[in-house]
Amino acid sequence: MLSLKSKSKTLIGVGLFVLFQFLANSSNSDLKADTVKVGVLNSFTGTMAISEPAVADATLLAIRQINAEGGVLGKRIEPIIADGESSPDVFAEQAQRLITEEGVKVIFGGWTSASRKKMIPVFEKLNHLLVYPVQYEGLEQSRNIIYLGAAPNQQIIPAIKWAIDHGRTRFYLIGSDYVFPRAANEIVRDYVEYLGGKIIGESYIPLGHDVPQEVIQDIIDVIDRGNHTDMIVNTINGDTNFDLFQKLRENDVGSVDVPTMSFSLSENELRQINSRAIGWNLEGDYAAWNYFQSLSSEANNKFVKQYQDAFGSDRVTSDPIESAYSGVYLWKNAVIAAGSFEPERVLVWFGHQSFFAPQGKIYIDNVNHHTWKRARIGRINSNQQFEIVWDQRVYLPRLFLHPVSDKADPVRRWWNQWSGRIPDTRPFRSRSLSPSLGSPNTSGSRDCPLFPHLLHSGNPTSG
Repeated sequence: MLSLKSKSKTLIGVGLFVLFQFLANSSNSDLKADTVKVGVLNSFTGTMAISEPAVADATLLAIRQINAEGGVLGKRIEPIIADGESSPDVFAEQAQRLITEEGVKVIFGGWTSASRKKMIPVFEKLNHLLVYPVQYEGLEQSRNIIYLGAAPNQQIIPAIKWAIDHGRTRFYLIGSDYVFPRAANEIVRDYVEYLGGKIIGESYIPLGHDVPQEVIQDIIDVIDRGNHTDMIVNTINGDTNFDLFQKLRENDVGSVDVPTMSFSLSENELRQINSRAIGWNLEGDYAAWNYFQSLSSEANNKFVKQYQDAFGSDRVTSDPIESAYSGVYLWKNAVIAAGSFEPERVLVWFGHQSFFAPQGKIYIDNVNHHTWKRARIGRINSNQQFEIVWDQRVYLPRLFLHPVSDKADPVRRWWNQWSGRIPDTRPFRSRSLSPSLGSPNTSGSRDCPLFPHLLHSGNPTSG
């Protein structure tokens, strides 16, 4: 059963979704018939309504800017907005509807890996295109998906290495009970052991549910508050984050002795958590992303101002928000390169696309459709923003590496159980990446194990 806060969030989300539809329709009321439809598929209701509407905002902002500049290939972009309702099945149903009934040429959206997994067969069967903006567990690729978020070696693994280098050697893993947290934590467990650390506990909470008191008690029972060696690794998604941090603080588990390193907690969730917090905050806790609002650059300052001018001075940007915004421009570049809006042609040209994003220049890998990213770690300050305490300063690809030891075997076993397919360690090869469509040499998705014990330090190109 969903918590009361999730139910209230759903009601709020309904109102937001109606508002989104109104804004989209009003913004497109004066469009000429010569338009191209795109799908914007996010959760405006349910537990993920704490996160996803802001991502849709960023998508619509980019669309609005592109339209103001004359559109793409002489056409203006018409967003068709749909609510995934925080349900993987609904995401798949809506993706099918947007493609077959609305005739969209691309879909921007999704958040949880559970929703993405449900959508992949739709996009592969219809040979269509999803631009996915959020970090995920790796272990997968599909020719029909553009992965804008970080794989574990671009986010989680650098954060664990940084934590151990700074004296945190004992880790309690807590996450939502679905594919991303479980698969990611299999990798974390292996990597911690590889570096000589220790996993002291592990718990999973269904999406949209409160954290049981027995889980909090388990954390209290195993942590060592006095030696500054412990850290909580948080892969919870949605509004369960509010309940987690509230109960940790109520039980005197704070950042001074036992900080939390989060991988799905951004400025946007932090803002909403802080607005409801009474007598406690998250100052001193950490998060790992590729982008933070606090990045000091002309491009980011401009982006933050544009976002706040559009949606309110109290709004914040975040990694998924920035990725969603950048994804629209990357798609625009691919469309121009292809000279067509048709997904099968755009997919051919998506590899090698780049964009000077607010986080810095980003690249789409030509082989696997993942994004080259820079890993960063931020510490929550008194202003409820992230002070960047570590920056990788090099671009990291999503890697396909063999395990360095047998310790990685649980990843293979777990993923085989989840996917029902035997992972292939060979890199996926997409259809012909020449300017012409040509004949495909393979199709569909291939699960590829990700064992990122070694951090690639190369840069695909300069500039």
